[in-house]
Amino acid sequence: MKRLLSFALSLALAGSVSAADKFPDGTKIPDWFNNNSVPSLSSLGPEYVVTDFGVSTDSTKVQTRELQAVIDKCAHDGGGVVVIPRGTFLTGALFFRPHTHLHIAEGGKLKGSDDISDFPVVETRIEGQTRKYFPAVVNADRVNSFTLTGKGTLDGNGLRYWKHFWLRRSFNPQCTNVDEMRPRLVYISRCDSVLIADVKIQHSPFWSTHYYRCNYVKLLNITVLSPKEPVKAPSTDAVDIDVCSNFHIKGCYFAVNDDGVVLKGGKGPYADQDPNNGENTNIIVEDCTYGFCHSALTFGSESIHDRNVIFRNNKVNGTERLLWLKMRPDTPQNYEYITVENITGHANYFLYVMPWTQFFDLQGRPDTPMSYSSNVTMRNIDFDCATFFQVQNAPDQYSLKDFTFENLNVRASKKADYDPNLIAGSKWKKVSVVKVAQ
Repeated sequence: MKRLLSFALSLALAGSVSAADKFPDGTKIPDWFNNNSVPSLSSLGPEYVVTDFGVSTDSTKVQTRELQAVIDKCAHDGGGVVVIPRGTFLTGALFFRPHTHLHIAEGGKLKGSDDISDFPVVETRIEGQTRKYFPAVVNADRVNSFTLTGKGTLDGNGLRYWKHFWLRRSFNPQCTNVDEMRPRLVYISRCDSVLIADVKIQHSPFWSTHYYRCNYVKLLNITVLSPKEPVKAPSTDAVDIDVCSNFHIKGCYFAVNDDGVVLKGGKGPYADQDPNNGENTNIIVEDCTYGFCHSALTFGSESIHDRNVIFRNNKVNGTERLLWLKMRPDTPQNYEYITVENITGHANYFLYVMPWTQFFDLQGRPDTPMSYSSNVTMRNIDFDCATFFQVQNAPDQYSLKDFTFENLNVRASKKADYDPNLIAGSKWKKVSVVKVAQ
């Protein structure tokens, strides 16, 4: 008991240290990360309650055209807030304009259509590629200062899409995610100063929320849900960060049938030469709670460079993996300056680093592009897992170096051992990994 109390005290003390104003590479954390206020509706402009503009309260009627007309009127009038009041409103793809915002009131639900024909084919970003595909239910492109707030629900209505996906996979195991046509729930692209706060986002047909080429994004106190049973919701990542900088996730709850927070940015043997791709920098995920996910924090599989990522003060309750580095042998990758600290909870794997070979394709490139991960720190963690150290040695594909493991109190039911030689220059300080009975 004394040992556990001592460890809890060390976590508390470490938490105050981790609030220092430095990213893992030593650069200053901008003051923007400390401002977590949510603006009032009145400060965002006039309210456009959709039922005041001819939108029906019939929850079975798809009203894409009517809802889009409210958004367009709001933009034409100079901007304001489109308000979804109490009730359920069914829609296809909606496109927000400059100076427009979305507020889903308590008891209100904006629900996506489960008919893919309600979603036009457009140029968008999906799975590390810029291509023609389906938009999301809620889309905002080049809408600086966009906000999505409220105590209501954004529902992807995904069950029909999930069933179709697994049916197609049953006769074609090589069916990719994009082959089975389905929309995302939120797609925000090329926007500065984005805020999503308080809403519940659930049952997405595909990725739940996706952010591409955005700068200064805050997700505050949101809930993102999708089921793992009785029908698995495939590829319903909670948060996909794709070529973004200054991204803050705080006080959220994630429980989805795929990864929680995922760093993306491009894939393919020459992905680092494609101007549509790029790096993710200055990411902080803190004070969040996780239910079931494939991983709490994931790098890849469509990612070329991630730098300055802090994952701290989070509770992980039953994810498959705490930290997952997907090392894709057909894509040059570099994951660097990552800190995972002040974590409690349990997962199947503590650290998981393996080659990711799903749909492997060198596209004619004669050599395998090398990938790298360095300057990763995992510290001040009290954790239960099945396997502590799942790291595969693949020196012809990737290089791992300068990982620091410090002040860890871990109980592993299957595999407690680890080989420090698998990571060049690794440092181990006050690490206790104990094998316990299952």
